Amino acid sequence: MAPGTIIILNGTSSSGKSSIVKALQAMLDEPFLDAGIDKFIWMLPSRYLDRPLWDDVLGLATKAGHTGRQLMSGMHRAIVALARAGNNVVADHVLVEPHWLWECADLFSDLPAYFVGVRCPLAVLEQREKSRANRTVGQARAQFDIVHAHGLYDLEVDTAVSSPEACAWQVKQRLHAATPPSAFMRLKQRGVA
Repeated sequence: MAPGTIIILNGTSSSGKSSIVKALQAMLDEPFLDAGIDKFIWMLPSRYLDRPLWDDVLGLATKAGHTGRQLMSGMHRAIVALARAGNNVVADHVLVEPHWLWECADLFSDLPAYFVGVRCPLAVLEQREKSRANRTVGQARAQFDIVHAHGLYDLEVDTAVSSPEACAWQVKQRLHAATPPSAFMRLKQRGVA
């Protein structure tokens, strides 16, 4: 059985990743399972979503505790298992821990896995945080210089200039391009893994 396609959307909090996931699921002909970071965080017992236990998950959103590292490692391996069973997967992620990037490069490098950077200027991110009741103000600023530090993607989109649907269309076009995905393979070869 041929493995399914993986799309990993990486960006800060409030960058628009979840909206792109929904647009991709609506736009793509084949079903893509949403196996993103929030899906896995919401699997935790509810007491872990509040302090002090939240600090052991993602703390201030720039560094994970033991529970968060274990959870994300499980997420990465679950995505691989789904893809190896023939499922297509789209997952939004916030790669604030260098080990998460290394693990993704190691696990996804031999699969049809596209690595998409979701960018947005900091001022726009901060405005979005303020206008959304379910966001902690300051997360995007704290994550801004961390999540894209590796600087290597198969595609980058900018949600300040393109709608979620337009970003999803760019991803769809990249999926149908003649050039296969290579970012995770190049990251692994570069020595991050």
